[in-house]
Amino acid sequence: CRPVPKPESRVEVCDLSPCPPRWKVTPAGPCSSSCGLGLAVQLVTCVQIHQGKEILLEERLCPVAEKPLTSIPCVIRMCSYEWSFSEWTECSASCGNGIQTRQDFCLNPLTRKRVNPIFCRHFPKAIVVRGCSAGPCPGQAVGTGSHGAELQTVSPATCLTTAATAKEARYKGLDLSPSAVPAVPQEQMKETSGGVCGKLFLNATGVINMTGLENNDCAVAIGRPLGEEITVSVLESSLNCSAGEVVLFSGRMMWRTGCRKLPLSLINSRTNTLIVKQRVLLPGNGIILRYNSRNATKKYYQDCDKQLFGPQGEIVNPVQSPGQRQEVVCRTFINVAPRHRIAIRALYIDLGNEGNRTHFNYILVRDVSTMKTMVFHGKQQFFWQSTGSQAEIEFHE
Repeated sequence: CRPVPKPESRVEVCDLSPCPPRWKVTPAGPCSSSCGLGLAVQLVTCVQIHQGKEILLEERLCPVAEKPLTSIPCVIRMCSYEWSFSEWTECSASCGNGIQTRQDFCLNPLTRKRVNPIFCRHFPKAIVVRGCSAGPCPGQAVGTGSHGAELQTVSPATCLTTAATAKEARYKGLDLSPSAVPAVPQEQMKETSGGVCGKLFLNATGVINMTGLENNDCAVAIGRPLGEEITVSVLESSLNCSAGEVVLFSGRMMWRTGCRKLPLSLINSRTNTLIVKQRVLLPGNGIILRYNSRNATKKYYQDCDKQLFGPQGEIVNPVQSPGQRQEVVCRTFINVAPRHRIAIRALYIDLGNEGNRTHFNYILVRDVSTMKTMVFHGKQQFFWQSTGSQAEIEFHE
């Protein structure tokens, strides 16, 4: 620049008034969970820039409505938990027929430590109740036994199935007045003007718009016949991930949650049912998803399993084919719209008392939402209600 005349040095006065207070966020710390959904803690402070220096202020001086979250959702990688079991207990009866039970617990495969059972809820699991026989009791003839009604709560079993409801023609003279059995709500699953929240979609393909809803929490369910699986792709997402908005995809054999990069994701239910739960904080936010169904790549059901979608129906004990393994237990799955609940009423039960049958027959009914299982013995007429929109039932003999 030497050939060019050098201008005189000048110093101009600038505005020295302090900048307005603002929130400062330090990078988030480590995720609280080594896999699956966790929380990362970040430091949020109120600061002000004065003459080029950062000054720490009291939080009340910064706009409260704009304060970022101190904990944000994080997922390092998806977990792969597994069920484990204790040893079978001794037979409940010293003679005759009884039952054996065992405890189940969910394991983290990395640490081999027990975790909350909710992480294993969608993975197949063996039964936790089975029949046993300690030989005939003294003075008791073979082929006789007690059929008194019992009710017992046990740990959940994943392979649950079939339940009992019989037509009035099969009451066989039982005196059942209308007051003897509680009335079952006859809920009809009609389309309403309240948006998609709480609805069940049974078409082979479709688009579900979960944006612009008044509900902060919105759940929809997708159902297809056994033998199919569901794939979901997110077409559009306006979720505020930093505010904690999130979407959960859950099925019988999968569990996935997320917020960022959702439009690049392809979710596979691995079975014929899928529930999508959306949690938003700001009005108008949400996702738009497209779902399709196709033949399952792996068989996840047994030939004698049944699938029922509400709002009402009759449950019949599935019958095994002659060539099927005897240890196979046939299941019946019931799925209704997320806004509905399931009621099962057994009007007549006969688990058999012929000499060539055992007397530890029982019926299992599982509430999928709470993972609680009810065991019904003998000739007990029962009324059962779910806390969620999914149930699984089965007969054991």
